[in-house]
Order: sequence, then structure tokens, then C-alpha cells
Amino acid sequence: MSTPSVSSAIMFIQADAGQSPFGFFAMMIAMFAIFYFLLIRPQQKRMREHKDMVAAVRRGDTVVTAGGLVAKATKVVDGDDEITVEIATGVKVKVLRATLQDVRSKNAPKAANDTPAKKTPVKKK
Repeated sequence: MSTPSVSSAIMFIQADAGQSPFGFFAMMIAMFAIFYFLLIRPQQKRMREHKDMVAAVRRGDTVVTAGGLVAKATKVVDGDDEITVEIATGVKVKVLRATLQDVRSKNAPKAANDTPAKKTPVKKK
């Protein structure tokens, strides 16, 4: 997954690392930069997107919890850590906002493969 420029830079730094303490520090800085851009930044971005998604939950939205329950949000109070969801007709449960994995807006279109296929009559010969 590494590009030729990154791998060649690492080899250059490793070759230089045995010669002076500067090479060791340069290699450590390069490794930290690689970890930062490949691991830390994407995780921070995902956390920020999840926080924004959970904050945008509104009454009537369909939500998916960490336990895999698909429910409809019935009571949402801004600033509260809990929301009330309806998992079946007349069955309401309080869940923590942080446990929401996905929020499906009530206005979101259905996926193309969710529509039932039309049955065409088979002609007998």
C-alpha cells in the first residue's frame, strides 16, 4: 500500500539512521507522520462524522443501535444523552445516543434492491 516515494524515503532514512542520531530522530518523525496520516486522522474524521450524525437525530428517523436493533425515534431531546425509540408497535425503549450506529432519515429513499420484483406470467406452450 506504500508508494515508491514513501518506501524510498523510509529506506533512505533507515540507511542514514545508523550513521548519526539525526537519522534516528528523522526516522521516528517519519514513522509518526505515517501513523498520523494513515491511522489517527481517519479515526478522528469517523468520530466527528458519528458525533454529527447522532446530534442530528430527529423524531421519526429510523435508527440502528449497536445491538443491531432497527427502531424509530419517538422522543428526542436536544442536549440529552438518551433518546426514546420504538422497536415494535407500542414497545418503547430508551437508548443512549452513543450506541447509535446508523441514522436513516425518514425522508431517505429506499434502496433499489428493496422493491419487490414484478412477477411476469409464464406462458405455457
